Amino acid sequence: MNQQPPKSSARLDLTKGKTSIADKIMPVLLFLCASVSVLTTIGIVYTLLSETISFFRIVPIQDFFGSLKWSPLINPKSFGIWPLLSGTMLITIIAIIVAVPIGLASAIYLSEYASRRVRKIVKPILEVLAGVPTIVYGYFALTFITPIVRSIFPDTGVFNALSAGIVVGIMIIPMISSLSEDAMSAVPDSLRNGAYALGATRFEVATKIVVPAALSGIIASFVLAFSRAIGETMIVTVAAGSTPNLTANPLESIQTMTAYIVQVSMGDIPHGSVEYGTIFAVGMTLFVITLVLNMLAQYVSRRFREEY
Repeated sequence: MNQQPPKSSARLDLTKGKTSIADKIMPVLLFLCASVSVLTTIGIVYTLLSETISFFRIVPIQDFFGSLKWSPLINPKSFGIWPLLSGTMLITIIAIIVAVPIGLASAIYLSEYASRRVRKIVKPILEVLAGVPTIVYGYFALTFITPIVRSIFPDTGVFNALSAGIVVGIMIIPMISSLSEDAMSAVPDSLRNGAYALGATRFEVATKIVVPAALSGIIASFVLAFSRAIGETMIVTVAAGSTPNLTANPLESIQTMTAYIVQVSMGDIPHGSVEYGTIFAVGMTLFVITLVLNMLAQYVSRRFREEY
């Protein structure tokens, strides 16, 4: 008589067959998912680079980086990028001045002073700021911060760099505080306990032990926040104005690189014209700056990392 194989063996063979198929298919699917971001980056770089090269065939690169006036949409035309760069840097510097001390102080409090219960309540509330749409921040800057600034400095224009920079700084506070707090929490308690055993106060432990030990993560959070502030669009579009001034006065109206891209992308400029090509040249400049900052953040993290 023919003997049937045991049911357990049949189930084992069926499971093995399914596992074998999954082992062959899943790596391919996971590779395709991982390739999406790489292919997207390649596509962005290709688009920016090809259009930028076409633009510089018409406008010499020495005019782009050598002129101090930006007026590509009106006659006489001038294509000097420096007014947009100065406006972007002015907004970013104001934002960093606002965000770094507040963000770092928040991180120190959450890491060294707050109880676990308070941390669970305060940290999510702080991170809610990261979820607020930037257009809301823009109108907050225009309708709330700007009147306060104008009451202090009467000569301030309705659109100015100061109010926009302050609100951009408020927006990036959660990034600095969250990343810095994570870096401080990774510092082992043995370092803290050793400092306490030597008679150090809690503030001394926080500033002389924990912060230096977590310095790589803290600096990386600063650089990433700097990069985020440079790429901000809607806040500066709404609150900072659209006047490409080469100025260091934060009370004047300025224009950033992202705000200019928004202005030209509204559809009033013919596709393929030299004016339309300026948005790709400006976008490529912004892309390079952001890429350099991200690489700097990775270098700082590796260079100053402390392993315990």
